[in-house]
Amino acid sequence: MRLVIARCSVDYVGRLTAHLPMAPRLILIKADGSVSIHADDRAFKPLNWMNPPCKLREEVVADGPDVWTVTHTKSGEKLVLTVEEVVHDSSHELGKDPGLQKDGVESHLQELLAEHITTLGDGYTLIRREFPTAIGPVDILCRDAANATVAVELKRRGDIDGVEQLTRYLELLNRDPQLAPVRGVFAAQEIKPQARVLAEDRGIACVVLDYDELRGIEPDTLRLF
Repeated sequence: MRLVIARCSVDYVGRLTAHLPMAPRLILIKADGSVSIHADDRAFKPLNWMNPPCKLREEVVADGPDVWTVTHTKSGEKLVLTVEEVVHDSSHELGKDPGLQKDGVESHLQELLAEHITTLGDGYTLIRREFPTAIGPVDILCRDAANATVAVELKRRGDIDGVEQLTRYLELLNRDPQLAPVRGVFAAQEIKPQARVLAEDRGIACVVLDYDELRGIEPDTLRLF
């Protein structure tokens, strides 16, 4: 990755045109060929950019500012940087990135809820995780205190698509006389209001999961007992 801090103006020439007036800015030139222009605000979002595939041509002008032209090799659109002064220019080899490793993804929720299945209610017992069906695996299949079958669909953020997915599982599972009747539980760390309304309209229970509580982490809030 090449990091350049320069006083420059930027013009985007293509289907749309845009102009950034002369000012100090950070220019990121990545190994994939992408070029992005950043200010000292806006968090991660660049002011302007060019996605790969593209190529950079740096033209040194003897009697004026240098001109850097980034051309998209497919569309022909251009990002033209007029560079008045370069304050910093360095390159760094970052190597292959291992990727973002998230804590609390659905697989972790599934594992934790299966381990603490009574979170859904007293007397619940686990049948199995990833219960196979013809249209895909059900996250958790279990039995409640009355020995009735319960299918659980897990999401980090529960929306309408998750409810629809569980509905399809329930339709299929209820055709199996060894399992029927099967009711559904839609469980997530956060359930959107529209998803809750749809689920409850279809007789599906909604459960909001506390990930830290499932992991056995005490809350930060003070309690009297």
